[in-house]
Amino acid sequence: MKKGRVPLERALSKLGLASRTEARALIHAGRVTVDGRPAPDPLTAVVPESSRIEIDGRPAARPEPVTILLHKPRGVVTTRSDPEGRPTVYGCLEGLDTHVVPVGRLDAATSGLLLLTNDTRFADWLTDPANGVPRVYLATVRGELTDTKPLEEGVEDAGEVLAAQSVTVRKRSRRETHLVIELTEGKNREIRRILAAVGHEVTKLKRVAFGGLELGELPPGKWREVTTEELRGVFPEAPLRYTSPGDER
Repeated sequence: MKKGRVPLERALSKLGLASRTEARALIHAGRVTVDGRPAPDPLTAVVPESSRIEIDGRPAARPEPVTILLHKPRGVVTTRSDPEGRPTVYGCLEGLDTHVVPVGRLDAATSGLLLLTNDTRFADWLTDPANGVPRVYLATVRGELTDTKPLEEGVEDAGEVLAAQSVTVRKRSRRETHLVIELTEGKNREIRRILAAVGHEVTKLKRVAFGGLELGELPPGKWREVTTEELRGVFPEAPLRYTSPGDER
């Protein structure tokens, strides 16, 4: 594929108009044209900046960027659909009429702050380990954890070295320990794995901050739109486009 060209399904996704699955369905239904011609193949190569892409005869224009902050409840999965029939984060987005994608994931048993956006360039910047955007979690583990140094110095699990940026003990007893953990990478189930490696099972995990954005008092299952001013204030180096302010939903 020539430089600048991407598959049509990816172009629709990058434009924030549909997920890859939704884009393929639109294309297979004959609803998408490129430069005035039907495009039945989702892998048709297009140049998003110059190709004339239309859906149902209307230009596939990029919608205004939207970033939202959701309080993901425990037991909800960070996918659009789930083969096991579990509830997904998209079931929490009542009143949102823009296609958004999660910025990273939280596993089903983890609650707390989840960002979703239709600005894929911004999402990529947030999740790039080179940018070191911190995530802060509250964790409860079984047993008394007395030494946090191994968590910060790094432990090995499944061929990976896992390390927290910082670990603070909030309170502890023989029964359980409460921790504040900061990460700057988003490896799969990293906190659960790093604590299991030192002999402690996580019983409760909640993300309370992502960069300078905080969960605050937002109730579980609710979301709010993040304003341009907030994003520019907490992510001054991020590649941002315009976003409009919104209210808690």
